[in-house]
Amino acid sequence: MKRFAKDFIRTLAVSLGFSTLIVAAASLPAASQKKYDPGVTDTEIKIGNIMPYSGPASAYGIIGKTMSAYFRMINDNGGVNGRKINFISYDDAYSPPKTVEQARKLVESDDVFLIFASLGTASNAAIQKYMNTMKVPQLFVATGASRWGDPEHFPWTIGWQPNYRAEARIYATYILQHHPGAKIGVLYQNDDFGKDYVLGLKDVLREKYDTMVVANISYEVSMPTVDSQVVAIKTANPDIFVNIGTPKFAAQAIKKIAELGWHPIQIMTNVSASVGAVLRPAGLENSTGILSAGYQMDVTDPQWDSYPGMQKYRAFMAKYYPEADRAESGPLTAFNTSTALVEVLKRCGDNLTRENVMKVVASMDFEIDTYIPGIRIKTSPTDFYPIEQVQMMRFTGEKWQLFGPIIDGHAE
Repeated sequence: MKRFAKDFIRTLAVSLGFSTLIVAAASLPAASQKKYDPGVTDTEIKIGNIMPYSGPASAYGIIGKTMSAYFRMINDNGGVNGRKINFISYDDAYSPPKTVEQARKLVESDDVFLIFASLGTASNAAIQKYMNTMKVPQLFVATGASRWGDPEHFPWTIGWQPNYRAEARIYATYILQHHPGAKIGVLYQNDDFGKDYVLGLKDVLREKYDTMVVANISYEVSMPTVDSQVVAIKTANPDIFVNIGTPKFAAQAIKKIAELGWHPIQIMTNVSASVGAVLRPAGLENSTGILSAGYQMDVTDPQWDSYPGMQKYRAFMAKYYPEADRAESGPLTAFNTSTALVEVLKRCGDNLTRENVMKVVASMDFEIDTYIPGIRIKTSPTDFYPIEQVQMMRFTGEKWQLFGPIIDGHAE
């Protein structure tokens, strides 16, 4: 009986040992095992994107085309951690109802992992609730509206560029410092994009806004031109013209001002600072002296030619998108945000869940070497504004010339 008991205990111990080993062996890979959400496999990451390839903001279409070229380059070099990027980009013609349709298609039919750098304030606003309800990252939204930095209410949405309201604060501060008694005329797009800039001007001008701003006229994106609005603003005889327009309309306004023989100080938003897409169509001579603010290197400025980041960018464009206009700033914008996305995906390693992506983007701190030196990408779980610094710049007739210090337009 004793021997039976001993044998039983020994057998039990051995079997327990084996089962412990089995449990240990099963749990070993758990720590390092791959975690995937829809859109990710061992060999592929599906990235969705929505761009205005047609319609009133079609000048921005070059951004989507450059992103496509960028991910071809990444794939040619082995992808991200061995996975190829499958970049699916649709046209919404800058129409919010169409954006909703395309977002649903990307998420529910194409099963993308996330939607990256879709363009347009009204377009992204139309899908923001949907993306957050579906818990799909709406990453690096290609618009500077302040609403993209609200992790408390929209934890799945994050912007990228300096927000419009903060940029407008910098212009208003410049006006008060250099032209405190000036009269101001404002042309703005009648949507969240335009209204954010107006709010930024009001943040700084405060009670002076009503006396300094002698004309405040909006336009709709469906309008063919802003000529009549520019004429109406000139009638109020302001000293400073603040041009809050997307590329097509910004170029029209510059051209009309020149046709009228009017010479106000002109301040224009960063989104329309492209020499190729805006200033050249408006006339380089008509654009001379315009003020704006920048954070990325100007592709037309030879001062950046010796920088490794610019050399890498030019080599990429020569090989993957040689037909693009080299004076356009849109391709560099695409190159920079795509660089950031690849950096985020690399940091995710094999934990490619949507939740982990948002965790990684909420703790970024790095530089991209095609931004103005000193500009830093930095976020925290409570700060969803990756870039908050800009530098004032003036157009010389050939290129943008930076001046003054790098300014932080951080939202209060």
